[in-house]
Amino acid sequence: MFKNYFKIAWRNIKKDRLFTIIKVGGFSLGIAACLLITLFIQNEVSYDEHYEKKHQLYRVIMQGEMNGETLKSTHFQLPFAATLESDFPEIIRAGKINTIEIFGAGKRGIRLENEVQNNFEDGFILADQEAFDILEIELIEGTTETALTAPKSVVISKTKADKYFQNKKAIGQTIILDNDTANPYVVTGVMKDVPTNSHLQFDFILPIEDKNASWTNTNYFTYVLLDPNANVLQLENKMVSILEDYIIPAQLERGRAPDFIEILKTIEYKLQPINDIHLHSDLKMQDGLKHGDIRFVWLFASIAGFVLLLAVINFINLSTAKSANRAKEVGLRKTIGAYKSNLVYQFLTESILFSIISFLLGTLLAWSLLPSFNTIAAKVITMPWTELWFIPTLLISSLVVGALAGLYPAFYLSAFKPVNVLKGSLSLGGKSGKLRSGLVIFQFTTSVILIIGTLIIYQQMDFILKKELGYDKEQVVILEGTKILGNKSNAFKEQLLQLPHVKNVTTTNYLPVDGGSRNGNTFRMANEGNESRGVSAQIWKVDYDYIKTLGITLKDGRDFSKEYATDAATSIIINAKMAEELGLTEPIGKEISNNGQNFTITGVINNFHFKSLKEDISSLSLVVGNDIGSMSLKLEKGNVNEALSAIAAIWDKNIPNQSLNHSFLDQEFTQMHDDVQRMGQLFNSFALFAIFVACLGLFALSAFMVEQRKKEISIRLVLGAPFKSIYQLLTLDFMKLILVSIVIAIPIGWYLMTRWLEDFAYHITIGWHIFLLAGSIALIIALITISYQSVGAALIQPLKSLRKE
Repeated sequence: MFKNYFKIAWRNIKKDRLFTIIKVGGFSLGIAACLLITLFIQNEVSYDEHYEKKHQLYRVIMQGEMNGETLKSTHFQLPFAATLESDFPEIIRAGKINTIEIFGAGKRGIRLENEVQNNFEDGFILADQEAFDILEIELIEGTTETALTAPKSVVISKTKADKYFQNKKAIGQTIILDNDTANPYVVTGVMKDVPTNSHLQFDFILPIEDKNASWTNTNYFTYVLLDPNANVLQLENKMVSILEDYIIPAQLERGRAPDFIEILKTIEYKLQPINDIHLHSDLKMQDGLKHGDIRFVWLFASIAGFVLLLAVINFINLSTAKSANRAKEVGLRKTIGAYKSNLVYQFLTESILFSIISFLLGTLLAWSLLPSFNTIAAKVITMPWTELWFIPTLLISSLVVGALAGLYPAFYLSAFKPVNVLKGSLSLGGKSGKLRSGLVIFQFTTSVILIIGTLIIYQQMDFILKKELGYDKEQVVILEGTKILGNKSNAFKEQLLQLPHVKNVTTTNYLPVDGGSRNGNTFRMANEGNESRGVSAQIWKVDYDYIKTLGITLKDGRDFSKEYATDAATSIIINAKMAEELGLTEPIGKEISNNGQNFTITGVINNFHFKSLKEDISSLSLVVGNDIGSMSLKLEKGNVNEALSAIAAIWDKNIPNQSLNHSFLDQEFTQMHDDVQRMGQLFNSFALFAIFVACLGLFALSAFMVEQRKKEISIRLVLGAPFKSIYQLLTLDFMKLILVSIVIAIPIGWYLMTRWLEDFAYHITIGWHIFLLAGSIALIIALITISYQSVGAALIQPLKSLRKE
């Protein structure tokens, strides 16, 4: 029986090729989009799932209240981890990691002891032996228990070991960092490469050699391994005792003001499961890591479901619209004794066959699009052909989706009464019913929402890229790895300034983009001592040319100058936000204090953005310091390639053993918001998918409508109906459905995108023109789709058509 069902199904598929192509094409596109998004979601939710004891691993988070604002942090004091392990029996191990550049993490120059060529590598972190064990770092060479116990030891990834030592054994080899030959490092371990779906990405682990056991400096991530039977909530409540026993006494000893102590008393400690870090981390934590967003996961899961649903709706619409073509078949088969169940099985077999073919083509299409998808999403996703679950899941999904998509058409078609069909009194499927109208509305409502989302995301990204930032990011080249110059950095800077292409040069790694150094401190008025209210602010070490190189404007006072000897020791420039938070209306000449050191305010700069536009501008200060991590060059307008060639020549003259590594400040700023760009591109791609699938269905419905009404159209033409009248007859009903879709989509799109924009401290205002444009796009696309059939119908030869009838 099944063989017979299959034969009839295959015959019907071959019989009407246009509708088969549209059905299979729409289905395949929906499946391809759904599969790509599913692989993306699987990658996102798989972060940190590789840990054997993942259900016992946590990162410690601190949160408290300051000036009515909730503050969160993932950075803790040096003795914090050891104290957790000793004071709380529920904690089996506690370890710490440092990812801050000023401590030696991030990017560094590296070379072998017996070589002169330096390479600039990213991916350095500092960790203690406990963190090494907690994070289950597996060694290929070396001993896990002693990998980081010795000073000046380093553990490297297999990829880097292969790069630098090739076929040689890496253990015991000596490497030089930042050309510091006085402090060589010895390789004590080679670890397996860190999985790409780990929240921490690194290739080099250095031991923590910081001896400052103060309870007032916070620089370390803290990870803990809990007893399997530990009660997390109770432990979080107990951890508050660290404040009372260690932190508050240490701050009182420093003479902290009562209001600061009250702020400390609001602090709570939370334990974040390690596999929640990637998708469930608050932006306020500022941990410097790349994160995903669980809301994006849900959003794209919804898009995947909707795109697949659009394809299923196409199938249902086309199947019921073709009812007249199958009516006589149903009538005859029932007349000769076929049961309704036989017909249901027949139509379900066709549906499932359509689904299997579509899943096969959709999977191949997704495979071919995966490289482009990876580029857009910044992922390294592969098609899991070898996974045991993949093929069975696709097969089961094709059967389930095919059955669900075919249920309504199967019961609808099998319900025809033979007497009505054979008399010719059956209402033709081309005369669209309420169900098909509703499904078309749903399709285009979804499409219009996606168009609205795409337009708003692109407008927000355009707003970000064109917003006045408070500094000039154009024509600024960043030279990385200049720490290797040591005390020759000033001479190198002077040589660069001799180039006609170079306008200004500043030496510092404190830059207003991701990857720049950061240093947060608490400031207060010096003459009020520790009794005054503290203000949390960044303190950046810069040189005398920083402000003019980046085009930052002064609001009050003066820039740093070598003419003032005190500028290198006690002068400080603050931003307008910091002056406001300190309560200073005339800040010039006032003294402020930081960690016992007094500074005199000599200038106030206008606020500039040094974080993502998702965050408000916060307090910042500049002092003259000796940070030579990188150099930034302001170029004259002109030939950038010519300027880079001249810079490279000077670089090679001064640093012949290290390749020039440069970037542009405007590109670095754009990369701060690459998540927004990626979301916009993905939205755009899936909006095109959805619109194309919806248009396929609309095209097929309009084609069938024309076919069913060909006799009526011919009679109207014979009676003198003009082209315009026929065109309106065939398009007006469809356009009404599209207008209804737009009306429904606008408030939904407005609500969803308003919620999305709330993530940005600085964002566009959604104007009516966005909805007008989205609606117009949908109308034009629909009109073009329908017009192909409508125009053809209005131009038919009526006598030829009626002769066929």
